[in-house]
Amino acid sequence: MSVAGPSSRPVQAFYCAICSLPTEYCEFGPSVSKCKTWLESNDKAEYERVWGEGNLAARIGTLSLDKQEKLEADAAKAEAKAEKKAEAEAKKKDATKIIIKRSERTKRKHATHIQNLELFGVDLKKAAKLFASKFATGSSVSKNPQGQDEIVIQGDVGDEIVEMLRQQVGVLKGAPADQITRVEIKKKKEPEPEV
Repeated sequence: MSVAGPSSRPVQAFYCAICSLPTEYCEFGPSVSKCKTWLESNDKAEYERVWGEGNLAARIGTLSLDKQEKLEADAAKAEAKAEKKAEAEAKKKDATKIIIKRSERTKRKHATHIQNLELFGVDLKKAAKLFASKFATGSSVSKNPQGQDEIVIQGDVGDEIVEMLRQQVGVLKGAPADQITRVEIKKKKEPEPEV
């Protein structure tokens, strides 16, 4: 007589395209109603397994109507909060500009500083490496006086960087070429000492 142990078959997890959680955990995500709608339209069997009447009754169990209504209200609040946050991030992203600054190092040498690329999903270290190989010059990620990360490239390569952003080269994919601001930083001349 053999005793049946745990199943050795692999479990196939089904992930939600809205919140990227397994469908059993959508209720804990930021957008429950969107998840339910998406699941119902894409996989009826999975929807019935997770959100079907019998399953909901078993999960709710002994919850009173007041508690159930409170849970639904809390879920609606969390969903509204998540939507507001996503809208605010989208507005911030639309308002943000990629700043390309040209600064003078010595009389004939310049440096190019690039700010705000990380806000568009660009990995700054990989971008610095791309610029260093493309322009055969020094390129690094450093902090600017405001404490933000920026890429510093030796040389005046602002025009080439704008062109690379337009062509969405390598790791620069996703960075908008229409949200670029060019800035020229002039070095202040020190007053000559009086004799």
